[in-house]
Amino acid sequence: MTGLRFDGRVAVITGAGRGVGRSHAMLLAAKGASVVVADHGVGIDGGGSSSDPADEVVGEITAAGGRAVACYASVAEPQGAQSIVDTAIGTFGRIDALINNAGIHDPGLFADLSVQQFRTMLDVHYLGTLLVSRAAWPHFVDAGYGRIVNTVSEAMLGGISELTSYGAAKGAVFGLTRNLATEGAAHGIRVNAISPRAYTRMSASHSDSVAAQLSIPAELMEAVNVSMPPELCAPAAAFLAHPDCPLNGEVLQIGMGNIARVAVVRTAGITKSALTAEDIAENLEEIMNISDAQVAEVTQMVL
Repeated sequence: MTGLRFDGRVAVITGAGRGVGRSHAMLLAAKGASVVVADHGVGIDGGGSSSDPADEVVGEITAAGGRAVACYASVAEPQGAQSIVDTAIGTFGRIDALINNAGIHDPGLFADLSVQQFRTMLDVHYLGTLLVSRAAWPHFVDAGYGRIVNTVSEAMLGGISELTSYGAAKGAVFGLTRNLATEGAAHGIRVNAISPRAYTRMSASHSDSVAAQLSIPAELMEAVNVSMPPELCAPAAAFLAHPDCPLNGEVLQIGMGNIARVAVVRTAGITKSALTAEDIAENLEEIMNISDAQVAEVTQMVL
């Protein structure tokens, strides 16, 4: 097939100053997109701010002959989110794709995390995704076209401790992705998500804890981390942001050279009038059996 190019297209990428977001920006720019490099330049816990990360990526893109502009606004503030989209319209005259990648990381045991820490995580991951998407939405609707690529995480599925705040926020992004996909279909807007496996400053802050929980030797964990450069996650974002992408409401897990679908399924279960708790207990194996499960589709009518 011919290369998936973005010539004449404009992409907004949040959290594009470092890590996975930077890789997205560099790849789309190399494929011809004009890129808004949006990054507030905060620490991994959300504190502070700096214009340096966004400026550095813009410098790399322009030095390579691409087109890019920086925006330093916070995705967690309505006016900041709006200014990110306004930067695309004001500089390039349009917006075709939005990749919501901005995020923070503040791991801790459930009993030790404050309510404010949960709120901060939701503010950046969930509300940040919501606010920038809302700012872009009218432009997509008017154009009858748009691509939104959100960022979720395996953490939303559980399995590793100290990630209740982060995983819950990413779960909220997953729910938003699925529901936006349903509403966007009528307007030519496709909304999907990636679940990246990448070693970045965020994952580095939790790497030792994960290794300890899973009893992974330090030298093996280091080898795993080396095998997860963020650049390996960019192809999925580029595909989902491209006009030719046919998917809607899907999650692609990517990293370490692997790409896979993450899906919610519904088992056949059992049907019985006047269903009781005892019926559930007696038929639990059949209820939980996924051999005949079906993937839940975003376009199905909810009754």
